[in-house]
Amino acid sequence: MAHIFNLLFYQPLYNGLVFLFDILPWADAGVVVILFTCIVKLALFPLSYKSVKTQLQMKKFEPDLALLREKHKDNKQEQALKVMEFYRENGINPFSSFFLILIQIPIIFALYYIFRKAGLPDIDTTLLYSFIKSPGPVSMDLLGVFNIAGKSIILALLAAVSSFFQLRLSIPPVAKNQNAEASFSNDLARVMNFQMRFIFPVIVFFISYSISGVVALYWFTSNIFTIAQELYVRKHLKDKEPNSHSKVVTK
Repeated sequence: MAHIFNLLFYQPLYNGLVFLFDILPWADAGVVVILFTCIVKLALFPLSYKSVKTQLQMKKFEPDLALLREKHKDNKQEQALKVMEFYRENGINPFSSFFLILIQIPIIFALYYIFRKAGLPDIDTTLLYSFIKSPGPVSMDLLGVFNIAGKSIILALLAAVSSFFQLRLSIPPVAKNQNAEASFSNDLARVMNFQMRFIFPVIVFFISYSISGVVALYWFTSNIFTIAQELYVRKHLKDKEPNSHSKVVTK
C-alpha cells in the first residue's frame, strides 16, 4: 500500500514541486508553493465543479425532498428509495462530494509528507525522476517577508480565517424548521454544521501552526482558490440555468 501511495501520489507531486523550482529559478519557496497549490486545485476542478453543482441542486430541491420525506416518514426503506428515485429523475449525484473528498485524502497526505518529511530547502534527489534536475539553493521566504520554513502564527491565522469563510460559503447554516418535529437527526445535523463552520477553523489554526508555515501557506492558498472557484461555478451555473420549474416527485 505504501508503495502504491508513493508511486501514484507522493513521488509525482514531489517531482512537480521540484520542477517548478527548476523552471522558476527567481521564485522563492512561498511563490512556488502558491503556484503548486493552484495547479493541484486546477487538476481537481472537474470534480469540484460537479460537487458544487450537486450542492446547489440539492439546496434548490430541498423543499421537495422535505415533502417527500414527510410523506414516507413511517417507512424508512420506502423513503430512501423515493429519495434516490428523486435524485435520479432530477440528475443529481449525491455522492459527487464524497468522491472529491475521497481523492483529496491521499493528495493531502502526500503534500503533508512533501512539506513536512521530505524537507525544504533540502531536496531528496533519490525521489526525483531522471528528467527532473535538482535546483540550487532554495529561498524559504515568501516575497522576502515570511520565512515559511518554521512556524508562522500569521500564516496559521490566515489559514484559519480563510477556512471559516470557505466553509461559510460551502456549508450554510442549517435552518431550524419551526413546524418540524424535533428529532435526533435534525439536532445532530445542526450540531455538526456548527462544528464544521466554527470549530474546524480553530483546528486548522493549531494544525497549521504546529507543523510549519509551508503547510499554513498551502492551506490558505487552497482555501482562497476554493472560494474563488465556488463563486465562479455558482455564477456559471446560474447563467446557464433555464427559467423552468423543478420536477416534484411525490408519488
